[in-house]
Amino acid sequence: MSTQGSGSSGREGGRSLKTRVKTAARRSNSSTRWLQRQLNDPYVAQAKRDGWRSRAAYKLLEMDERYHLLRPGQRIVDLGAAPGGWSQVAAKRCGVETGKGKVVGIDLLPIEPVPGVDFQIMDFNDADAPQRLQSMLGSLADGVISDMAANATGHRQTDHLRIVALADMAADFACDVLETGGFFLAKVLQGGTEGQLLTRLKRDFALVRHVKPKASRADSAELYVLATGFRGRTRP
Repeated sequence: MSTQGSGSSGREGGRSLKTRVKTAARRSNSSTRWLQRQLNDPYVAQAKRDGWRSRAAYKLLEMDERYHLLRPGQRIVDLGAAPGGWSQVAAKRCGVETGKGKVVGIDLLPIEPVPGVDFQIMDFNDADAPQRLQSMLGSLADGVISDMAANATGHRQTDHLRIVALADMAADFACDVLETGGFFLAKVLQGGTEGQLLTRLKRDFALVRHVKPKASRADSAELYVLATGFRGRTRP
């Protein structure tokens, strides 16, 4: 499926058709800007037409097409899975509906069912989470994906530190549940404070790179770190 070019450009006959949203009495300016951006985002409209839970599905589709991460028969863990867009992509690419793989989505919030995906309400930071996850999968995982983001405070440095901390915890979890040769994909933010995270990933994985999919908004600091070739668990 194409990840770009199929949504409306917002212009026809040289005239802008972008939707403008007025600030309601109880809606903040930031909320108004977010709503206006959503209404005018071609990926949001395309996701609705294509049946994806969120526009984020196109980010994973693009990264998978570029790096060939997801394959039939794989066992994939989706951390912070709500609303389920990445789990949908993983299920489709791994062939879970035909019994060729398994996808487990973990979140603190309930998620509407996706065919073939096992959604679990749990905290992946719990001490017994890796063991519970392996029981669900029946073995170790081939990949751990995470599109998690902490609630924004509006302070750029604070938000950066919080999302990197989330990615670091996700990496800890991944190293507990991944099969040798597996991969880890997680959201971070541009800014250069994730040095410690990158150092540990380079220790545990053969190759580590940053990825900025085209489906990420151009004005966003959003970035993904992709670590492939897991060297194997070093912990007892």
